[in-house]
Amino acid sequence: MRKIKRIFVHCTAARQTQTLNDLLAEFKRKGWKNPGYHYVVFPNGVIQQLASEDVVANGVYGYNKESIHVAYVGGIDNQGKAIDNRTPEQKEKLLSVLKLLKKRYPAAEILGHRDISPDNNNNGIVDPWERIKECPCFDAKVEYRTLNQPES
Repeated sequence: MRKIKRIFVHCTAARQTQTLNDLLAEFKRKGWKNPGYHYVVFPNGVIQQLASEDVVANGVYGYNKESIHVAYVGGIDNQGKAIDNRTPEQKEKLLSVLKLLKKRYPAAEILGHRDISPDNNNNGIVDPWERIKECPCFDAKVEYRTLNQPES
């Protein structure tokens, strides 16, 4: 059993029309043995498990051994710019998956992939200009802050 310290939220950085086969083909093109995410939430709210939680997925380089990765399909607009384009169904199902994972891994912190970017000015936060990427195209730490609070 792996010790899980982080639950990362991602977007697939694709249009919302991306299919499961498209996503799996992308991982294969990258030469990855395992997928990038454990769970993916599609625009209609369907949740697909891509890897068992005991398998190391390729979501965030350097952090995968102790992490679970959850993504939503989307994250870019028609011009390829980062956008939070989650559907209401995706928001609902993403929250339900994260609640379930927090029950399994209560000590794990929920973060967005972008939160691993370096704090170059050492002000204690990753400013927008410091982000290596925008993923998941919304502030997961703020949106899921109540899930990160210890239960009383």
